[in-house]
Amino acid sequence: MKNIGFLSFGHWTPSPQSMVRSASDALLQSIDLAVAAEELGADGAYFRVHHFARQLASPFPLLAAVGARTSRIEIGTGVIDMRYENPLYMAEDAGSADLISGGRLQLGISRGSPEQVVRGYEHFGHVPDDGASDADMARSHTLRFLELLDGDGFAEPNPRPMFPNPPGLLRVEPHSPGLRRRIWWGAGSRATAEWTAEHGMNLMSSTLLTEDTGVPFHQLQAEQIQRYRDAWRAAGHDWEPRVSVSRSIFPLVTDLDRQLFWRDTHSTDQVGRLEGGLARFGKSYAGEPDALVEELAADEAVAAADTLLLTVPNQLGVDYNAHVIESVLTHLAPALGWR
Repeated sequence: MKNIGFLSFGHWTPSPQSMVRSASDALLQSIDLAVAAEELGADGAYFRVHHFARQLASPFPLLAAVGARTSRIEIGTGVIDMRYENPLYMAEDAGSADLISGGRLQLGISRGSPEQVVRGYEHFGHVPDDGASDADMARSHTLRFLELLDGDGFAEPNPRPMFPNPPGLLRVEPHSPGLRRRIWWGAGSRATAEWTAEHGMNLMSSTLLTEDTGVPFHQLQAEQIQRYRDAWRAAGHDWEPRVSVSRSIFPLVTDLDRQLFWRDTHSTDQVGRLEGGLARFGKSYAGEPDALVEELAADEAVAAADTLLLTVPNQLGVDYNAHVIESVLTHLAPALGWR
């Protein structure tokens, strides 16, 4: 059994070929797709976060709106760039969104992907300490954020406050109990996955790894997952974590499916350079359902994960993306034992 959700980048462009031509379209259609996915029986609605781009950015208003319009589906991010975040303000926003949704938030965070602008986090007021990198700053922000989610008081109360305070040191509010165990780290390497386990976060792994050992992507990702679970056991945490992987999967069941994605039937892994280092990119899965069942059954990382996020082409609109999700749930999931 697997949790199956979608992951949307929330692209928008003022083009006649796009069904998503404005930021308003991207936001409102994201809400509508989450509602549709819940009605279809999917388990999660996840959204990417990119700054300075025509994509979804500040996630918490969207997460809160999805939480208010749905009742069952998990709501998450994949991922929030922690270089840009104020941990205290983020803890308040995350607590609010989680309470609105009734405790359904699954918050994916990370060091972040290559930026649209040079040192964009500095425009948000965040500068690494002397001798530290932007990745160091992201991890520092993350560890502070995790401390805040524990809910312990740390701030000295004003002896003459505007409103009465509870006894002791104060924490940021609102606090949502249980959210700390629903934080995921987007790990791009095996070593980062081990760091994720050491700090008690769930593992989120996408279709990109920032390293290459020459083996197929799914095998390298499966090794990453195993090293994460080994590190989790070694850390002695007293709860079971979750692991998600992302895949682009398109069952070709209509003429429109074939018109849009026939080229992806020949997709393969790719190796390239990202920010000065080797990276391996996973392939897309497109084909007739019987062929996809066979291909996906051989994907070792999908087999090892408990959560599968379907990356959706959001600019094709809500109806088509709901069709893609339904096709996976109907034509693939039962045959693969995911449902």
